[in-house]
Amino acid sequence: MTDSESERGSEHELPDRVRRAFADHGSFEPAADGVWTAETTPFDGDVRAEPAADGRVRFLVTVRVPTLSAVTTDEVADVVEEGWTETFELRVVDVGGVTRKEREFDPTVTIDGDEIRVGFELTDINERRGVDDAGALINFVEGTYVQGVIPGYEYTEPVTDLLSAARRQANGGAF
Repeated sequence: MTDSESERGSEHELPDRVRRAFADHGSFEPAADGVWTAETTPFDGDVRAEPAADGRVRFLVTVRVPTLSAVTTDEVADVVEEGWTETFELRVVDVGGVTRKEREFDPTVTIDGDEIRVGFELTDINERRGVDDAGALINFVEGTYVQGVIPGYEYTEPVTDLLSAARRQANGGAF
């Protein structure tokens, strides 16, 4: 292998420092090569990390949450579902101030059946800050989702657990 082949190969391999940052964070479990799954949310949240230019790391954060009608036992009128989805999208793209480093985001929000997929991208030279920020984005989506829960519906998992945890938190950990 020539030096240039070796350099090209190393550009596409994730540095061990990134793997260690995910392992030390405590909120993620490895899922596949370069992908970590968030373990602190009932939603499907994952982060793909890949090398970027100049020693930086690119983090692709994806969080999948259910639509309102997917987590209620009650019938949800189309107009309510549409309004809830629009409000969730407006809130989730207003992501300023949740990350350690001030960043500009251009989040994507896509709806596929009963699932809403929210995606963020960030690049950082500091892998630990990048992992922290990826986790903060996942938590932000979860919090935004919980804020949008509409009273008066009977909810199913995972919303019932999220609401129960929020009530416990509000009561200082007591039931």
